[in-house]
Amino acid sequence: EVQLQACGGGLVQAGGSLRLSCATSGFDFDDYAIGWFRQAPGKQREGVGCLINRDGMTYYGDSVKGRFTISRDSAKSTVYLQMNSLKAEDTAVYYCAATRLTGYVVRPYDYDYWGQGTLVTVSS
Repeated sequence: EVQLQACGGGLVQAGGSLRLSCATSGFDFDDYAIGWFRQAPGKQREGVGCLINRDGMTYYGDSVKGRFTISRDSAKSTVYLQMNSLKAEDTAVYYCAATRLTGYVVRPYDYDYWGQGTLVTVSS
C-alpha cells in the first residue's frame, strides 16, 4: 500500500522556521519525484517545489525560492521541507505527493499519490 505522511506543521511567528517531513512507503522511493504543495483557504493548490530522487535535483516555486529547501533521507524514504523566513502568506495546508515524472513538476494532476495535509499557520 502506497503511503505518504506529511507532518511537522504548526503555529509559528513571521520570520520563523519550520521543517515538514514526508514519510513514504509502498513504492520505489528512488524512482519517484516528491513534490510539496500548499493550499490556503479559498485558493487553488499551489506547487511549492519538488525533488527528483533519480538525480537529486530540486525545483522551487518563485514565491518560496531562497527561503524553502527540499532535502531527503533515502534510507528512511523521507523528504523534508525546510521553511525559513516564514511569512503570513505562507499559511496553508501543506501536502506531499509522488510522481514518476521528472523535471519541474508542479501541476497537481501530474502526481499519482498524495499524503494528508499538515497545517502551517504563520502569525504576523
